[in-house]
Parts: sequence; C-alpha cells; structure tokens
Amino acid sequence: MKKIVLLTGFEPFNGEGINPSWEAVRALQDWNEADFTVAVRQLPCVFGAAKLAMKNLIEELQPSVVIAVGQAGGRSDLTVERIAINVDDAPIADNNKRQLVDQPVVAGGPAAYFSTLPIKAIVHALREAGLPASVSQTAGTFVCNHVFYGLMHHSADFGTAMRAGFIHIPYLPQQAADHPGAPSMALTDMVAGLRVAVRTALQLKSDVREAGGTTH
Repeated sequence: MKKIVLLTGFEPFNGEGINPSWEAVRALQDWNEADFTVAVRQLPCVFGAAKLAMKNLIEELQPSVVIAVGQAGGRSDLTVERIAINVDDAPIADNNKRQLVDQPVVAGGPAAYFSTLPIKAIVHALREAGLPASVSQTAGTFVCNHVFYGLMHHSADFGTAMRAGFIHIPYLPQQAADHPGAPSMALTDMVAGLRVAVRTALQLKSDVREAGGTTH
C-alpha cells in the first residue's frame, strides 16, 4: 500500500494576491511514485479554522508524512522549522479580521512541540541540491505557527506512525516587486525544494547530527 504524503499551503493574506506556499504545493498535486502519493490541500489563513482543517485532513487521509508550508516574506531561503509554540500573538489580522493577542493555540497544551521531520537532514539535502536552506528556530506567532502547533498536537496521537513539520518559503519574484529590498525565490526552486524535503522525510528514519545550518 502506498504511503500518503500531505502537503498544505495557505490562501493569500494581508492584501497579497498570491501565496507562494499554495503555488508551490499545488504544483505537486499529481506527484506519484512507486511507494507514495502526494495529496495537496489549501488552508485558510484564519485562526481556528486552519487548525481544524488540518486536523480533519489528517483524520481523513491518515498520511505518513505531513509538511505544512507557509510564506515568510523577508526570508531568503527555505527554512525548515524546528519548533511550534503554544501562542497566538498576531502582528496583523487574519483573513477573518481577527487579531489574537497572547492566546494559547491549545488551552492547556504543552508550551511547545518539536518537528518530527528530519530537519537537519532536509536542510543538508536541500543544500546538496544547490538550494539555499537553513533550520529556523521560530515559526512566528501568526497562523503558520498556529497550524504547525495544531498539527504537532494532533499528530502526537499517531506516535511514530506519522512524521510532521513545517517549512517556510520566501516571496515569489512578482511579490518582491511590491516589497522593495525583499528577497525572493523562483517557484521552480520552491517546488524542487519540496520534492527534496518529501523524499528525505520518507527515506530517513533519524535525523543527522551536525552543527550549523541555522539562520533564523
């Protein structure tokens, strides 16, 4: 039986007409190989609704690997997130015009969860493929972190049967044109990077141990 890999991206938010996370994820909609198949879904950039949508997708698809992807305008590389924290503290309003301040993602939940993806191995493989990448120590406190924390909270029920985590990607070039000085990345590189991340997550049972690789 083929393993299922779930990739999620977000709808545009904060006045943007496009979200690179969804553009990159949906490019992999028809990706199938001998041992796995990829399912892609778009999440709303809305507190609560995004977390619930992720929970429902996990229960429906029973994936072996989940990689949530989000936009990080201002970053220049593919950043593999290490940790999700139990705080919603929005710098801007979500797409339902809600701006949560100092609220828990899950009331009574742990302070944080670590990704169960082989994060350093993914970064290593991305760099070997010629793509800029690093480990990130913060997924922020907006909807990206909200989904990441909710994903890890729910995936704890699956034990080692599912690996999950979050990757942030930069602006697309057309977005950077509206943000002078902001770095960007070509969509083809983002898609190639997600392919590397998926294959690495499926192939390696444990992470590599090496220093460095962290910029955020």
